[in-house]
Formats: sequence, structure tokens, C-alpha cells
Amino acid sequence: MSSAEFNELVQSVVEPYLLGGERKYDRRQVSELTGLPNSMTRRLWVALGFPADPDDNAVEYSESDIEAAKTFAKLHVLASADLHRQTTAARTLGRSMARLAEWQVDLVVEEILDRIATITGDDPDTDPREATRIATDEVVTEFETLQRYAFRRHLDAALARSLDGAEAGDTLRELTVGFADMVGYTRLTRHLEPDELSALLEAFETATSNAIVAHGGWVIKNVGDEVMFAAASAADGARIALAVQEAAIASHGVTQELRVGLAYGEVLQRFGDLYGSVVNTAARLTGVARPGTVLVDDGVAEALYDDPQFTLRHLATVKVKGINRLHGHVLRRNVIRPLV
Repeated sequence: MSSAEFNELVQSVVEPYLLGGERKYDRRQVSELTGLPNSMTRRLWVALGFPADPDDNAVEYSESDIEAAKTFAKLHVLASADLHRQTTAARTLGRSMARLAEWQVDLVVEEILDRIATITGDDPDTDPREATRIATDEVVTEFETLQRYAFRRHLDAALARSLDGAEAGDTLRELTVGFADMVGYTRLTRHLEPDELSALLEAFETATSNAIVAHGGWVIKNVGDEVMFAAASAADGARIALAVQEAAIASHGVTQELRVGLAYGEVLQRFGDLYGSVVNTAARLTGVARPGTVLVDDGVAEALYDDPQFTLRHLATVKVKGINRLHGHVLRRNVIRPLV
């Protein structure tokens, strides 16, 4: 069997397995079987990130698509919501799953191919199609088990942070927001080989994520050379910011020098992301921070004023995009020397 024939075989087995069967329904049939309006199912399909054939009679949907639409209808908080909220929820879910799938696809395929080789190696008479079906079932089931575990654990942590008397949906919360980015990243991308750049980003994400989680915070998102994080208090945010810098130093050159900015105050929490002037201030402080330092805003400085763990050095105000008078403070860990 040629490589092209083998790849075609894997695709023919994997797709029906992942889709829960063959594609056999058009959009009108989905509407009839679920009781949802045709316009709604099409809109949600597109919001999830899937291309929709303009022809309502095009056969695109499988049994799992029918079940997903029925599940959506059971979620009263979404089924009864306005058009905007429905679309936003579907789009956010689709983007998250798309990113996860893009990250996993090479690993999943490699594992499936490895399992096929093991199955056919143990029994050369095994039908290649059956070996592919067995390998796919094993690998996808195992990945789904790990994802379900990680989802439940992260949901538990998110619930603990959010169940503080706030109403469901878009929420205003008092949080510390921080950014950390690598100095000279643009220049590095022009000189590093792809594997070197990948190793650099991996070291950066590992060092920052470990420091953030270890000190009671959580990662909002990673975008290339920058990580955005949050913490419930200014003190937690300060410990995270300093730990992130110390982790970069301890990496012995694996990661670059970092700039960190931190701000505290009321933010809008929406679908896992944060918005508002506090977020903008933290981003601007990161942009003007010197390499290897942590800059904090007045909100953080005021909250830490009497905290013996930290020292603050006040800087002159600067003008940055969108903020005429940005007042920053250099944050350092207070080293208490023993009496001799």
C-alpha cells in the first residue's frame, strides 16, 4: 500500500468516527429533527467556526450534529438568550476547541499511526481498515478522557474564583491584571531557526505559567511573546510578577529578559477574557517597563503600601497612547537581612 493510499484509508476511517457517523442530513432535516429554526442552526454552525454551504439541501451533518443541537436546546440559559449572546457563546467555544484541535492534531495522528503499526506488527494478517478503526478508537478515547479530566479540574478552579456573589454572565470584578513579554522577540524571530524559536516559546510559557499558578493566579491567554494573567489581590499579583521575572533569570538564558506590567481595579470579565481601563494600563506599563523590571500602577502601589514583602520606587509620569499621565512604580521584593 502506497503512502497516499494509506493516508486515504486513515482519513476514510477517522472522519466518520470523529463525526459520529457518515454525513447524511441537510440543514432542513436538522431543523425537523431538533425543533430548532433553520436560521438558528446555520448561525450557530458558522459561529462555531465551520463553513456552511449556502444550499440548505447540502448534506453536511451527522448524528452527532443532531445530538449537539438537541443539547443546545436543553441549555435554557443559551436557548432562551438573545441572538448576540447565543452567537458569542458559540463563537467562543468554537475558537477554544479549534485552537486545542490544531495543537493536538499532529500528536493524535502520530499516535494513531504508531498504534496501527503495533497492531499490524503483532498480527500481520489484520485487515488494515480494522487496525485503523481499533487504533483510532483507542487514541481518541484516551485523549477525550484526559480532556474531560482537565476541563473538570479547570471548571472547579474557575467556579471557586467566580462564586463570590457576582451575577452570572458578564461580570465586573476587582482583580489584578498583569502582562509579561519577552524583550527583543521581533528581532529573535528573524534570526532563530524554527526549532529554536519553538524551544524559546515553550520555555517562556512553562516558566511564566508555573510562576502564575504557583502564586494563586491564572493565565488569561498567551499571544506569542506575551502572557496575560490575573490574580484576586494586589499582593498575589505582585508575587506572581516578581516570580515571573525570577523564573526568567533562573532559566539561564533559555528565555529572554522580560518586562512585566501590573494594574489593579475593576475589570469586565467576559467569556474568560478581561477588559477595561485596568487591562489597558497594565499593557501600557509593560510597554514602558525596563527589561528585567516590574512596573505597577497606582492601584497596586496603594494596596501594597504597608506590605513589608515589597518595596516601591515611584517614577515620574509618562504619556503613552490613550493615557496622558501614566504613573508607574517599580516593584521589588523586600529583602530582610538578618541581624548580625
